[in-house]
Amino acid sequence: MAEAEPEKRVTWAEGYFDLVFVFAITQVTGLLNAHHGALGLLRALVVFVPLYWAWVGTTVQANVRDVDNPRDRLGIFAVSLSGLFMALALPGAYGSRGLLFGVAYWAARLALLAMIVRVRGTWLGPYGVGAALSGPLLVTGGLLPDGPRLALWGAAALIDLAGPTVLRRRLAAVVYHPGHLPERFGLLLLVALGESIVDLGAPVAAGRALSAAELVAVSAAFTISGGLWWLYFVHAGEAMRHAMATTDSRRDILRMVYSYGHLALVAGVLAVAVGFNETVARPGRALDGGTLGLLYGGCALFLLTFGYTRWVTFKAVAWLRLATVLVQLLLLPLVRHAPALATLSLLAGLLVLLNLLEHQWLKHTTRRRGRVAEVGEVGAVGSAV
Repeated sequence: MAEAEPEKRVTWAEGYFDLVFVFAITQVTGLLNAHHGALGLLRALVVFVPLYWAWVGTTVQANVRDVDNPRDRLGIFAVSLSGLFMALALPGAYGSRGLLFGVAYWAARLALLAMIVRVRGTWLGPYGVGAALSGPLLVTGGLLPDGPRLALWGAAALIDLAGPTVLRRRLAAVVYHPGHLPERFGLLLLVALGESIVDLGAPVAAGRALSAAELVAVSAAFTISGGLWWLYFVHAGEAMRHAMATTDSRRDILRMVYSYGHLALVAGVLAVAVGFNETVARPGRALDGGTLGLLYGGCALFLLTFGYTRWVTFKAVAWLRLATVLVQLLLLPLVRHAPALATLSLLAGLLVLLNLLEHQWLKHTTRRRGRVAEVGEVGAVGSAV
């Protein structure tokens, strides 16, 4: 019988690094709150990708080797400080702080490269691409006017995202620990969900008297946030962990399900969070198109991403979640001129219904397959990843 792989735990240095990312997430949603039209959404996404990719790079390094030593802790702290500078630059990233954002990102990529080169002795790979290409592009973009800056930063983001796919053969020999990555990416999603709690509470926490409608709106928004949590951590997270532990190619699960899939999952949650900020304090007003798009579009992106991850991992269709997205699209004309409270409540009810249906489906699948099914198998078959 093969010996079980030793469990790799999240280090305290990684937890400290996440605190910087919490602040960065808040700055990204602040940028989107200020401008949440189509162009504002693109601008926020373009600056979020480098932040996210710095987090992914640090997480992967901590996964594939031991970083719980003084030298690598200092390396993680260097990336953390760079991330802090990036977060500080975000409010003026398309203005006077563009150069700070670019230089801070390049510094993070160089720190990550130095950590991996010391161990592997080569710069060829996604870390080298970030240091040699995307980092300098962000610095150059920080020196340019608004329009060219957005174009150059967008190109840098695409280069970063393409790196693991273009260079996937170089990553084939890397040994990934299956337990550590699901925990890290789950914690990342919790950070995003935490931002949704901040954005639903902050608009009504100013000390004035709260109306009954505002309290109901907060309850509906909290139900939406909790519904998203339930979909991931009760119905999907274990299936992803199962896929990572049992697949013949952990590299591909890391790249497609975790690196790419969680970028979309986190982006969807942050869009919903910004939608909360614009709705709970004004429950009687109809939502503008941008806010409605963020609220319903962010939720739809979250659910559609599970359709992608389930197909990648199990070649199966997440019918319930895809059907829920279709219902959301059908509801849009009905809620376009409805009060924000009704818009929130309908979405909350839809997510509660989805979770109930998935719970019943999981019970039915478990009963049909027998009591001997392993937890991982049940999660893989019964959940709509």
